[in-house]
Amino acid sequence: MSKKPKLNKVRGVMAKNRLDAYIVPNTDAHQSEYIADHCKALTWLSSFTGSAGNLVITKKFAGLWTDSRYFLQAEAQLENNDFELVKLKTPHVPEYVDWLIENMKVGAQVGLDENLFSVQLIREMKKAFARKKIKIVHLDLISQIWKDRPSMPKNPIYVHETKYAGQSRRKKLAKIQEEIKKKGATHHLITALDDIAWTLNLRGSDVKFNPVGLAYLLIGLEETTLFIGKRKIDETVAAKLEKADIRIASYHAIKAELDKLGRKNVILLDPQKVNFALFRGVNSKCKTILDFSIPSTLKSIKNETEIKHLHNVMVKDGAALVRFYRWLENALESGVEVTEYEVAQMLEQFRNQEETFVGNSFSTIAGFAGNGAIVHYRPSRKRCSKLNADGVFLLDSGGQYLDGTTDITRTTCIGTPSAEQKRDFTLVLKGHIALAQLIFPENTKGHQMEVLARQFLWSQGLNYGHGTGHGVGFFLNVHEGPQSFSNSITTNPNAGFRVGMLTSNEPGFYKAGEYGIRLENLLLAVPHLETKFGKFLKFETLTLFPIETSMIDISLMTQQEKDWLNAYHERVRMALWDSINDDDRIWLVGKTRAI
Repeated sequence: MSKKPKLNKVRGVMAKNRLDAYIVPNTDAHQSEYIADHCKALTWLSSFTGSAGNLVITKKFAGLWTDSRYFLQAEAQLENNDFELVKLKTPHVPEYVDWLIENMKVGAQVGLDENLFSVQLIREMKKAFARKKIKIVHLDLISQIWKDRPSMPKNPIYVHETKYAGQSRRKKLAKIQEEIKKKGATHHLITALDDIAWTLNLRGSDVKFNPVGLAYLLIGLEETTLFIGKRKIDETVAAKLEKADIRIASYHAIKAELDKLGRKNVILLDPQKVNFALFRGVNSKCKTILDFSIPSTLKSIKNETEIKHLHNVMVKDGAALVRFYRWLENALESGVEVTEYEVAQMLEQFRNQEETFVGNSFSTIAGFAGNGAIVHYRPSRKRCSKLNADGVFLLDSGGQYLDGTTDITRTTCIGTPSAEQKRDFTLVLKGHIALAQLIFPENTKGHQMEVLARQFLWSQGLNYGHGTGHGVGFFLNVHEGPQSFSNSITTNPNAGFRVGMLTSNEPGFYKAGEYGIRLENLLLAVPHLETKFGKFLKFETLTLFPIETSMIDISLMTQQEKDWLNAYHERVRMALWDSINDDDRIWLVGKTRAI
């Protein structure tokens, strides 16, 4: 379906403002990965629903830049569309900037909404554009043409109890203020929604799958202010915040507050998370320090209470998955037609039987056969396949519980896997095990480890286009920094692995049009030993669910790898035993037999 009427409106506003190009990112004023419907301008314009992308619109061209996770999805969603897919070579890199430099005339004007671009990105763009004297023009174009735009969410926020969080908001604020002092600042502006939620032990539902509420937080050495829609806070929440000496102001009052800062103030802000409009709104007399968000680092290291809850929540999640997979196998064996969409719906129902379950941690990826090769494939009621023939089935899902966040991927086969499928599955499994078994010095970066997960695929000339793992929040965003398993070298000094960091381990392989394979568990960094060379850590695999042994080519496995898998399966069986019924136990025993 053509998007020409919308594009024509965009180009009409561009012409009035003498713009040669306009950029539309897929984010919000908080630089969020997942965003409220009000902020989904990129989807409204292009029909692309992936979480990562940027549109560039000129007088004669309209393009979507996205990474390899979304190539197949974007090709399908942009079909018969007026937007062209431009494939990113490197994820998370704004390659559209180079395209604009190459295609724009000297002195061209490029429009964008500075509320949607980070300080760091605008600075990088200005530096790059200077070569051709390209000027950035601030213009909220979308608000002028999106007449039926959804309103900003007004959902209430609620308290996340200390019995789950393990630390009061007072103690968290005290830690942050201590760090603010060390950095020579008087204030810290926090705009990332998960950083705010963690700091204040609050949760919300403004963004689907992420239990956060739209807000800003300004922490001073003497006063802390939460900027939020006042209708979102009831008397109970207000009283708890007041008890912790937290002032409440309206969401849009943040710019006026930043303008009040004077010569005696020094504000610390994260250039990757704070938008450029807020940065420009800071009073020019106030000194600015650009550094990484303090709560972002603090929350990545789970405390003892959180870790205890994470162990419990993995049992609940594993038990729900046992019941679900047994149901699925029985349904298919009985000849019942089951679709990918129904799989996603049923899995949520099984998780919903577990105490403290709140909702999914992301949209379930249930891909059968060729759909499994679409890395972030999401089935819908109208667009999904039936699991009614031989083929590989990839299921990536997760739950948000009051006591933790889960994220797990399993790949199974309906029917008998081919020799090629078993080989590919085993190569992925070997990489997964290699990373899970690693012993490493404290503060080792993820890019130094990731090769272990890829080495066996590389040996056969195979690879995958996504990162191998991401940090995971505690009843917060399923994607959380600063640590990750990625081949990208991070400049964040806090991204080294430390005790208490929770990270996914999810190598994969995808054969377009035929099948996808991915195996994902969550790893917790724990102490191992200390020598004269420093502290060494290892990973504890927290996720508890069997890995499909029928898809393994045993001849490719070393004895050490088989020992790891057998020990893992024994632990899964013992951990889930008391949480499932007798029929489930029979199924689990069959799935965890030693190889």
